[in-house]
Amino acid sequence: MPRQRRLIPILISTAIFILMEIAALNMISSNGSLQRHWIARGAHRIQGTLWGGTEGVKYYFQLRKINRDLAAENGSLREDLAYYKAIVDDARLDTMKLGILEGRGFTYIPAEIEKISRNRQHNYIIINRGSEDGVLENSGIVTGKGVVGIIDAVEKHHSYALSFMNPDISISARLGDKGAVGPLVWDGRSSRRAILREIPLQYKYQEGDTVYTSGYSSIFPPDIPLGTAGASKVINGATNEIKVRLFQDFSTIRYVTVVSNTSQRELEALEDK
Repeated sequence: MPRQRRLIPILISTAIFILMEIAALNMISSNGSLQRHWIARGAHRIQGTLWGGTEGVKYYFQLRKINRDLAAENGSLREDLAYYKAIVDDARLDTMKLGILEGRGFTYIPAEIEKISRNRQHNYIIINRGSEDGVLENSGIVTGKGVVGIIDAVEKHHSYALSFMNPDISISARLGDKGAVGPLVWDGRSSRRAILREIPLQYKYQEGDTVYTSGYSSIFPPDIPLGTAGASKVINGATNEIKVRLFQDFSTIRYVTVVSNTSQRELEALEDK
């Protein structure tokens, strides 16, 4: 009780002080425009501070929703990007089909490389297509820029191939449109270099001539551009070896096409007779 009795005079004094301040401000504001301007400006500052603080608090509590909406939007954009990228990849494979494979007795299966070695003498490739996709052993692997390898083993959903960067693979290749034909092999060092062997000395060519698949193979269709011819050297005084710069860069390869000769089994049967 004594404490409550002491609080009553304090509250009365505080109330009287507030009333007197309000009365004073009212008198000042009514006596001159300058005073009214100062009072209004102060009130506006207080009001602005309060509003700004309120908006800041509101924005803070909205951050979680904003971040959630941004994450959803980013996910949607990624889906759109993947969709359009798939369209571009399909268009690239369709162009390859029309430009290289159509009407030449070969079927094609688009595929993606899942694993590839580049730093060995015997390099390999694993693709994401297998027997259930129609892949057969001894099928070729190509891109729009050249030959990539040959299928060596097939499982249901994957296939193992020998890369062209392998001394066990040679490709029958032709110099120019109607030039000499010889085996094209990897040079054993660079992912962009190969050697065209057994070219007769009497055959003349120019550096920069395009090298193509010859078509004298049951694995690859003819006229796939492989690279450009470079310098040559004479081997045993009988033939030329010509350096070839490949179009296909094996360090960036990802999408490929598996090509199968529809007459391959028939040709193999004839060879066995």
